[in-house]
Amino acid sequence: MAIHWQMPAPIRPYYLTELNAARTAEAEDDPRRAWRHLERAHILGQRWPRSHTAVHWRMLRFGFRLKNGREVLGQLPRLFTGGVKSFVGHIPVGNTGGADVPPLRPMHIPEDLLSILAMRLPVPHASNTER
Repeated sequence: MAIHWQMPAPIRPYYLTELNAARTAEAEDDPRRAWRHLERAHILGQRWPRSHTAVHWRMLRFGFRLKNGREVLGQLPRLFTGGVKSFVGHIPVGNTGGADVPPLRPMHIPEDLLSILAMRLPVPHASNTER
């Protein structure tokens, strides 16, 4: 079992940029843009428990601000289980994290986020040294 804890340093600035863009869009009263940035932050952070849980917390608060009961109810189980699933490496890759999609459905990752996630860690290659 792979244990995932800390977001790699090369990805973190992009994750924080998405969270900050969501905050800015909320301040500018643009909930659609804010939500899109939260979804993108979710895709970037879902592999690591702290960032994954933090995005679901933000999504829950966002649901309360919009008085969106479906989103609030949908975020509660995600808030409590998302980080655990990240910790053990069992996540639906690309899932945007909102209550409008099933929580275990893998989804397409936008190309720009895919290239960011590729910075994560070098992939070890199998040794070709057979004896």
